[in-house]
Amino acid sequence: MPTTPLPRRAARIAAVTALTAALTPLSGMPTSGAAPMAPGDNGTLKIHTAPWDGVARTPYGDAIDEPRVCRFYLDAANFETITAVTWNIATQPNVPGGATLRGTLNLAGGIGHTEDLNLPDGQYQLTWTFTGITGGERQKTFSVDCRTSMTTPPPGPQGGPPAGGGGIARGEAFTTVAGAGIVGLAAVGGVMWFRLRRRTHGA
Repeated sequence: MPTTPLPRRAARIAAVTALTAALTPLSGMPTSGAAPMAPGDNGTLKIHTAPWDGVARTPYGDAIDEPRVCRFYLDAANFETITAVTWNIATQPNVPGGATLRGTLNLAGGIGHTEDLNLPDGQYQLTWTFTGITGGERQKTFSVDCRTSMTTPPPGPQGGPPAGGGGIARGEAFTTVAGAGIVGLAAVGGVMWFRLRRRTHGA
C-alpha cells in the first residue's frame, strides 16, 4: 500500500490550513451585509399598567412587559444617548378609522415614560423609531381589555354547590339540611317520649 512521505504530507496540511485562514473573516471585523449597532438600537418601549379600578401602577423602570392591559403607559429603557423616540399605536390588524395614538417621548439618560394612556378594548400594534436607528422601526403587539375588573368579585354566591353537583349553595344547603335534621330529631324524640309515658302508666 503506497504511503505519502511525511515531509510532503506536512506540507499539504500546512497549505490547507493557510487557505482556510485566508477564507475566514478576521475576528472583530463586520461581515458583508451586517451593519454595526447604533446608539439606541438596544432600546425598547415596554407596556406597563397604569392605575385603574383599584389596580396599582407597574413601577417605572420595571423589567416586565405586559401584553394585556387596560389603562397603561409606555416605559422607555436602554436608549443610551438617544434623547427622543417617536411612537405610534394603531389597531391590529389595521382598519380604516381605527383607534390610534402617537407621540414623541423625550428621554434623559436613555430612559423615560409617557403619561397614562387609554384606548378602546382591542388588539394593537406599537411601533417606534428614532434618529439614527439601524434598519426599520421596532414593533410589538398588545391588547387592551377593560371589560373585567381584577378587583371586583364575581356575582352570585361565593363557593360552589355541595358535592354531587347541582342543587343549592353551601349556605342554603346548611340551613335547609340542618333545619330538616332538627325537625327529624324533634319528631323522633316526641315519639319515644310518648311510648315511655304509656309504659309508665301501664298502657
